[in-house]
Amino acid sequence: MRIGFIGLGQMGSGMAGRLIAAGHEVSVYNRSPARAEPLVAQGARLAPTPADACTGDAVVTMVAEDAALETVVYGADGILNALPKGAIHISSSTISVALAERLTADHEKSGQRFVSAPVFGRPPAAATGQLFVVAAGEAGAIADAEPIFAAIGQRTFPLSDKPSAANLVKLSGNFLLACVIETLGEAMALTAKDGIDPHQYLELLTSTLFGAPAYKLYGTMIADRAFEPPGFAAPLGQKDIRLVLAAAEALQVPMPVASLLRDRFLTLRAIYGDNIDWAAVGALAARDAGMEK
Repeated sequence: MRIGFIGLGQMGSGMAGRLIAAGHEVSVYNRSPARAEPLVAQGARLAPTPADACTGDAVVTMVAEDAALETVVYGADGILNALPKGAIHISSSTISVALAERLTADHEKSGQRFVSAPVFGRPPAAATGQLFVVAAGEAGAIADAEPIFAAIGQRTFPLSDKPSAANLVKLSGNFLLACVIETLGEAMALTAKDGIDPHQYLELLTSTLFGAPAYKLYGTMIADRAFEPPGFAAPLGQKDIRLVLAAAEALQVPMPVASLLRDRFLTLRAIYGDNIDWAAVGALAARDAGMEK
C-alpha cells in the first residue's frame, strides 16, 4: 500500500518503521523534520507538509493531542484538503470522543473514509509490531486498512461502525491503567513502610492475584523508581484523564476515581515537572507517607 504517516514521536516512529519493514511505500511527515531522518534512511519518503503525505491509499496520524490533530487535518496543507476521495484517514492518536465525531462527519462530506484505530502498548511494542489495535469505522474501511494493522500490531479488535467508539474504549483503558498505577503505588508504599521489600512484594502480587502485564510493567517501574526518560509522559496521562472526564460528563456517568486521578497528575507535574513517566504517579503515595522527598 501507499501510506502516509504523520507524527513521529516514540510511538509513531516505531509504527512507521514497521510499515516500511512490511514493504509498504511510506511517506512520513513530522513537524520537526529531523525526526524523520532515520525512517528516510530505511526507505521512507520525506513529506514536506501533511498534504504531501496524503497522495496514496491511506494516511495514519499519531500525534499527541486534539490540537495537533486539528492542525494537520484542517490546516491549509492539511489532510482534509489533500486526501483523495475514497482514501482512508486512520487516526491512532488518543483523542477526544468529540473530535472523533467531528472528523467522521467532515471526512464523509469530503468523500473520504475515517477509521479510529488507537493502540494499546508502549514504544517498545510499537517498534516490534506488538501493539493491540482497537479499530472502529465502516467495515469496508477497516478491512482495507488490515494490512496496516497487521504490520503494527499483534491483534486487531474491530469494535463498531462508529469511529468514536474506539476512542472511548481507548480512554477507558488508559483510565484503568492509571488506576492500576495509583493503587499499586499506595499498596507498595503501605507494605514498604513496614519494611517489606517492594520487589518481593511485587513478585508475590503478580504470581498470585494480579498476573496481568500492566501490573508487572508498572509495578517494576514503581519498585525501581524508573521514571526517566519517559515512555509515556505525565502531561499525556493527565490529558487522557481530562478526556475521560469530558466523555463521562457528556454521557452523564459519574467517575469519582477519575476526578481523583486528575488531581494526582496535577500534583505529579507540580512537584516533578513534565519530563517524567506517568507511572511516577505511583510514587506519590510513598512521598505522602514521608518515605521520599
